[in-house]
Amino acid sequence: MKLILVHNSYQHRGGEDMAFEQEVELLRSRGHQVIVYRRSNTEIDNYSPLRRVSLAKQVVWASDTHDEVASLIRREKPDLVHVHNTFLMISPSVYSACRGAGVPVVQTLHNYRLLCPAANLLRRGQPCERCVRGTLLHGVVHACYRDSRSSTAMLALMLAVHRMRRTWSDMVDCYIALTEFALRKFVEGGVPADKLVVKPNFVHPDPGFRDGFGEHAIYVGRLSSEKGVATLVQAWKWLRDPVPLMVIGDGPLRETLKSEIKGDSRVRFCGLLPRTEVLALLKRARFLVLPSCCYENFPMSIAEAYACSVPVIGSDIGAMQQLIDHGRTGLLFRVGDAEDLAQSVEWAWNHPADLKRMGENCRAEFKSKYSAEQNYAALMAIYESVTRNRPIASAVSEAAEFRTFSSSLLRSYTEPKL
Repeated sequence: MKLILVHNSYQHRGGEDMAFEQEVELLRSRGHQVIVYRRSNTEIDNYSPLRRVSLAKQVVWASDTHDEVASLIRREKPDLVHVHNTFLMISPSVYSACRGAGVPVVQTLHNYRLLCPAANLLRRGQPCERCVRGTLLHGVVHACYRDSRSSTAMLALMLAVHRMRRTWSDMVDCYIALTEFALRKFVEGGVPADKLVVKPNFVHPDPGFRDGFGEHAIYVGRLSSEKGVATLVQAWKWLRDPVPLMVIGDGPLRETLKSEIKGDSRVRFCGLLPRTEVLALLKRARFLVLPSCCYENFPMSIAEAYACSVPVIGSDIGAMQQLIDHGRTGLLFRVGDAEDLAQSVEWAWNHPADLKRMGENCRAEFKSKYSAEQNYAALMAIYESVTRNRPIASAVSEAAEFRTFSSSLLRSYTEPKL
């Protein structure tokens, strides 16, 4: 197959970038011709103050992207275009370029931006779904994107314009949701149910499973409020046992957290590390802690932990309730409850044999759902469904050991289409 993969990188590298790059590498390793069209929000750094004023137009409709992608399609004649992220330099104009050329489009939904200007269904540290079914003005009033009403209004305008243009319903052939929880939210928000399918992210190459029982607990992620890192630090204050904690990542709360935990030799802040070092530390961990208070879409760290046979202790919110099988691949605790998290950590630390058994289950979970082989089979089924105009659900169901909602369940939702 000849494919064009499209992605807009953020100013700070994250899980979406990693997922995109792994998919490109996987497809090329299987002999497909992959052309990458990529832009980055770091382009804004070189904008003059006057040019920054035009960003609202760029977000709604990037003429340069439209023309470049249209030209690329004419030159390369791909079988399909797979879009990952369009915010903000690429914009939804990419879909129009594909439609004008008659090329089918697959879109991976890495976040909730089709439903929420802030893309995370979060307001003031709590899940918020007011823009899912109601007016986008809720997000503007509460300045949900970067605490800025003007920036939120820019995103709300983009969503409103393309809802009116029926971009989401008419110009995308298949949407890939990363979890069943996310799929439900998109259907509730009006994304056409018959265009949605579940395909999680994956880990490639396989890092291999750990040896032994693990030397420490580990957190991997952004140090920001929605990730529940305040709950993580408070939980370690409750702990009576000397459980070492490695904190991998950076973010706006780093110095605040370090100040709160000052003097506690059990906690080590490691900052940002290369992926090879992160995986090495993960393979030496007894368990991974994910205390998020937001609706995580699909934390790559869960798939990586499972690949390394490391159980996960996570908050009982959103997709994590589906990704973590309580008592089998990890433990769930009450979201935002530091004492409950501390109790889960103490139990896990003091039951290494049970954690080793969970780790074996995690490794089996990785091989059946999050390996490159399983992902490739599912991805090919999706590509075949859109290039041959086959029903998406039936095509994907043919991918061995791959789970998706049935068409009848999806059609049970009756929310209006976007």
